[in-house]
Amino acid sequence: MLEQPYEYVARELVEPDWRRLPGFADVSEEQWRSAQWQRVNCVKNLRQLRGVYGDLLDESFYADVEADQVGRATMSLLLPPQMLNTMVPGEVPTTAAMLADPVRRYMLPVASDRLPGPAASHPYAARDSLHEHEMWAVEGLTHRYPTKVLAELLSTCPQYCGHCTRMDLVGNSTPAVPKLKFELKPVDRQGRMLDYLRRTPGVRDVVVSGGDVANLPFKNLEAFVAGLLEIESVRDIRLASKALMGLPQHWLQDDVVEGMGRLARTARERGVSLAIHTHVNAAQQVTPLVAEAATAMLAAGVRDVRNQGVLLKGVNATAGQLLDLCFALQDGASITPYYFYMCDMIPSAEHWRVSLAEAQTLQHDLMGYLPGFATPRIVCDVPYVGKRWVHQVAEYDRERGISYWTKNYRTGIELGDEAALDRRYTYYDPISTLPESGQRWWAEREHDPVTAERRAAESRAASVADLQV
Repeated sequence: MLEQPYEYVARELVEPDWRRLPGFADVSEEQWRSAQWQRVNCVKNLRQLRGVYGDLLDESFYADVEADQVGRATMSLLLPPQMLNTMVPGEVPTTAAMLADPVRRYMLPVASDRLPGPAASHPYAARDSLHEHEMWAVEGLTHRYPTKVLAELLSTCPQYCGHCTRMDLVGNSTPAVPKLKFELKPVDRQGRMLDYLRRTPGVRDVVVSGGDVANLPFKNLEAFVAGLLEIESVRDIRLASKALMGLPQHWLQDDVVEGMGRLARTARERGVSLAIHTHVNAAQQVTPLVAEAATAMLAAGVRDVRNQGVLLKGVNATAGQLLDLCFALQDGASITPYYFYMCDMIPSAEHWRVSLAEAQTLQHDLMGYLPGFATPRIVCDVPYVGKRWVHQVAEYDRERGISYWTKNYRTGIELGDEAALDRRYTYYDPISTLPESGQRWWAEREHDPVTAERRAAESRAASVADLQV
């Protein structure tokens, strides 16, 4: 065989043995496959984390987790047993193995992961880094793209990712981040969303997210999606759920499988594409249970199950790691690799983010290995712009790590802005990735450390005020 930079090897999926963890040593397979058992036994605090790992991990590890939670963490702990079981999957965990593990790096952050002091956050980091709340047409419905909307039905998930782009809204408050709260009751919020879509026929594509739709009682999710299917202009519906990987047991429940079958039949009859989008960042997270859940959804009639990952340093930011993940998804679980987003500019995320140049190199290195329809596009979600393929940049100052982007549409807040399509919008590389001259340039600039936070708070307040008019 001709030697290549990356050699494809078909790998059989393996469900890690949860009994290797002291807290799960007596758990039966029946319990493990129960969504209710998984939810009840989620790790939400340090005491429960100790209950899972016990003396396998040094005190220093638990102290590191605690220091992050009381200091930098933007998301509280919430880890289903299924998720924990994919950390150090092939052996009994040790402290060193846990610290090095890619799943642990983004799902269970520790203080020592983060860059020290002010370097932990980019000077232009912001809580609502994509300004989604400014673009709410009604509460929770972001209308950023001309033909697409994002419907945030709820603000909780079955698991919380440390790098969450919606850390401003999703999850419990942490010492570092008091969270925004929805004002309307869920039924009223969802009703207003449907009303807006009925009177806005230019929207054809609805991403149903949150939070994670797996945290909605299925009857409520089915009612909302059924409402979407009654709107003639809606042609694409995408359900966003990391839980297809983090809690596949949910998507294997009889009522969920049967309900998805009902929705899929209606979608087919109407010629609507109904798909599920999940969020897997490391190949070791693709297990037989994940494959079983994805297969069950495809058998129920959804058009596709697709993966939207996030590029994260220490997790998947090499071509080999990304290709291993893509092949595990495609070959092992019939999940189509779709996007990899550059990590957004939220607070305390600089240790995860890669530069635009690194992302462009990764896109280059992925090409040619996967089928074209399953070759993921690496995108930068540019504030006030939206998703842009990393090679679409208009101008790039690599020394200072500033990229400039243009767009070809107006968002809902720019309908009267004649200059919107001519303006250049900025995105910033992590300062730590810049050459010494670039780092020195940033160090010499004066930054008000609360400016970005104040802007984010003002934009949220303005959004709420506008919606109440």
